[in-house]
Amino acid sequence: MWYLIFAVLTAVSLYGLWLLFKKAGKQGWEAIVPVYREYVLAQLVGSPTWWIVWLFVPIVNVFIFYGFYLDFIKSFGKRRFWENAAAVLVPFIVLPLWGRDAHVKYLGQTNTEAFKKKYPYKKTVAREWADAIIFATIAASLIRGFLIEAYMIPSGSMERTLLVGDFLFVSKLNYGPRIPNTPIAFPFAHHTMPITGGKAYSEWIELPYKRLPGFQQIKRNDVVVFNYPVEADAPFNRPVDKRENYIKRAVAIPGDVVEMHQGILMVNGKPGFGSNDVQSAYYVYTDERGLDLNILKDKRFEYNLVQDQNGNVAAYLLLVTKDEIEEVKRWSNVKQVVPYANESPAFPKDSQYNWDFHNFGPITIPKKGDTVPLNALTLPLYHRLITVYEGHKLENRADGIYIDDAKADSYKIQMDYYWMMGDNRDNSLDSRDFGFVPEDHVVGKALFTWLSYDTDGTFLSKIRWNRIFKGIN
Repeated sequence: MWYLIFAVLTAVSLYGLWLLFKKAGKQGWEAIVPVYREYVLAQLVGSPTWWIVWLFVPIVNVFIFYGFYLDFIKSFGKRRFWENAAAVLVPFIVLPLWGRDAHVKYLGQTNTEAFKKKYPYKKTVAREWADAIIFATIAASLIRGFLIEAYMIPSGSMERTLLVGDFLFVSKLNYGPRIPNTPIAFPFAHHTMPITGGKAYSEWIELPYKRLPGFQQIKRNDVVVFNYPVEADAPFNRPVDKRENYIKRAVAIPGDVVEMHQGILMVNGKPGFGSNDVQSAYYVYTDERGLDLNILKDKRFEYNLVQDQNGNVAAYLLLVTKDEIEEVKRWSNVKQVVPYANESPAFPKDSQYNWDFHNFGPITIPKKGDTVPLNALTLPLYHRLITVYEGHKLENRADGIYIDDAKADSYKIQMDYYWMMGDNRDNSLDSRDFGFVPEDHVVGKALFTWLSYDTDGTFLSKIRWNRIFKGIN
């Protein structure tokens, strides 16, 4: 229905533009031919015609088109703020009206000195400020939505690859920018209004998932920003693009087989991503001296105190890298180090599987076009995928499984999916909890750190200078 409404409104807008082209001495059909239309517009407003080459540059083409378009509107004497705003927001109303109004005439090329002298127009201070604010808002929103966005690391789930207080640039272009599902939204707010709270977006218009072409596909082990899938559920019930942003590593991509045994990640039968920055949890038992907490803080070791029934410290739970735990083992007051067994229930959290964060799989990551069997064993794996992510009605009736009221013993996957995990393996809420991440949830690729701020640092060490402009691997 939305496509039909959009098509009708576009046709009416083009009809209005057709009429204005005829008033300007051109053929009406020239108004409906992309690129050639902009070439003619450049002539009608007195801009260099070679500027049409910018139409082939994403995002820049938006500014070029609207520059030509608004200058063309001004060539008919429509230079007031509300007239420009109406030409952008409701062209299907004002363009036909102006096109059929005998009093609206083409006055000439707006960007020539002769036109400016003949039809002088001075903007008020308020108009100057309004134009500047609107232009800056539109430009920043387009850059943020389609090119690159700043992102701050709020938690330690990617330690030590990414640190709390790291500020990143996330590229939308690498995997292709998404068309917003909810295009009506408050500028620069994600899902909640600043100060006042409440929704920062409207669901009056919800567009289907569409991604523009990108430079690359997601590669195994890329660090990816994506929307938190669980916020599809109550109490949030948010559209895909308004769900909270998460950042993890895509340790498995569509078609991969992923599993974990005693905390060791395996992908396609081989060891999965591992580096010196990957952290795991260990119980550290000491003699009566215990560990010096100031030393742990100085070394930026994450830790928790494990207390006995009397409230005394029985052990220390450290989240550190392999090299760091080897250093801890050499400390004179350390008696024993035991790897932490993370037994948190893992996806799909079903008694038939009984998986946990350290032991799960093997599980095949769904790939677009693949057909998977549906039965009592596989249904826990694919139920959410079919119903929540791909929008089908699924029922498990007495005589079998039904999808959209049709009996089915298999299902064809409609999107690619990914398995996302944090590098801080025992302090990360990731695919082990919520399962597959659909491609329509992918926001972009983390590129580099442009600033890193350490809240625990001293006055002179608040800024981690060695992390500025550091690439993310």
